[in-house]
Amino acid sequence: MTDFAADPRAFLRHLFDVAVRRAQPLHTLGPFLPPPPKGRTVVIGAGKAGGAMVQALEALWPADAPLSGLVVTRYHHIPQRPAGLPERIELVEAAHPVPDAAGLAAAERMLQLVQGLGADDLVLCLISGGGSSLLTLPAEGLTLQDKQRINRALLESGAHIGEMNCVRKHLSRIKGGRLAAACAPARVVTLAISDVPGDDPSIIASGPTVPDASTCAEALAILRRYRIEVPAAVHARLEDGTLETPKPGDALFDGHVVQLIAAPQQSLEAAAEAARAAGLPAHILSDEIEGESREVGKVHAALARAVAQRGQPFARPCVILSGGETTVTIRPRQPGAPKGRGGRAGEFCMGLALALQGQPNVWALAADTDGIDGVEDNAGAFVTPDTLARALAAGRKVAEHLERNDAYGYFEALGDLLVTGPTNTNVNDFRALLVL
Repeated sequence: MTDFAADPRAFLRHLFDVAVRRAQPLHTLGPFLPPPPKGRTVVIGAGKAGGAMVQALEALWPADAPLSGLVVTRYHHIPQRPAGLPERIELVEAAHPVPDAAGLAAAERMLQLVQGLGADDLVLCLISGGGSSLLTLPAEGLTLQDKQRINRALLESGAHIGEMNCVRKHLSRIKGGRLAAACAPARVVTLAISDVPGDDPSIIASGPTVPDASTCAEALAILRRYRIEVPAAVHARLEDGTLETPKPGDALFDGHVVQLIAAPQQSLEAAAEAARAAGLPAHILSDEIEGESREVGKVHAALARAVAQRGQPFARPCVILSGGETTVTIRPRQPGAPKGRGGRAGEFCMGLALALQGQPNVWALAADTDGIDGVEDNAGAFVTPDTLARALAAGRKVAEHLERNDAYGYFEALGDLLVTGPTNTNVNDFRALLVL
């Protein structure tokens, strides 16, 4: 066990590793598997944890029970298969967070795969975060290029995940319960790893196999709010409800089951237990924190300063944990200015460091549990009491990096990026503040 006072950074990394380990499919999938059916078992799914979920299923499913299917995951997210384990489910790769032709081809193949199933057949759907872009099948009147443009605009707008996925579901032929409709009359069991605040299965990967309570009118309102255009014909079909999704209570979902095999709160609790095992009190704020990343960082800084300076609301030493899914609104780039790099964990860390102003005895780590912060190669970044001072000595001003959303450049110069590679799971944001 790492001594939290002797090596705060190593201790924070230990808590992150514990949180990620708690969400690994091989540790969580078994209790939720149904018995093999009389007929076929077809496996479908999408998400950044897809490779690990497939491997867990192949290891746990009875060797004498038929199993086949297709699951799509992000590029470079297929873990090495253990020696001797039969490969019964095909794994393919596609792009995230902006969809590509590989994801489109996978979605088309998946719809074909579930055609002609009977009532004695079982569909196991493996769903995790990232599935919205990995499983893309544009609604009639939309091209892949349209979906890419709309997706980029949503990602840069500051829209929260529920808003983004409401739009995605209504502009798709496979999301928002439509994949479940294609499986009829087979029974569908959805096994999901939650990466969304509130753990709503209809939001995880845009809910391809679960009913959708959101509406075309809500999707239109979101598009208007963020000034995102869609082709006129598609706009008209949203207005008249032609693109409406299957709703709760629809008979097509009768007998279907949805199981969450891992969720953010469980990983935060595992990290808290690890901290307490090291003799350190741990406090979980919430697993549902949303908002602009830099502003959430400022709020966490205010709390850490209160603990460090006044022992309120928690006595020190302690660790403060939180999760959820914050957002980053991309600022307009000035002509000639370098392009910013980074994701919401790094943006949180810049906001935190700026607000802490070098507060002694406060260390922090923020990272995405999938190992990728945005589209970079880092999971997140560390903040230390001397972050601002070291950055100034290196010619880096945090306010300037915030202005161009360049967390990667800021923390790379300090050697404070956390680089883990893909973790093969995804329960969203992980944040830990250590106050000594």
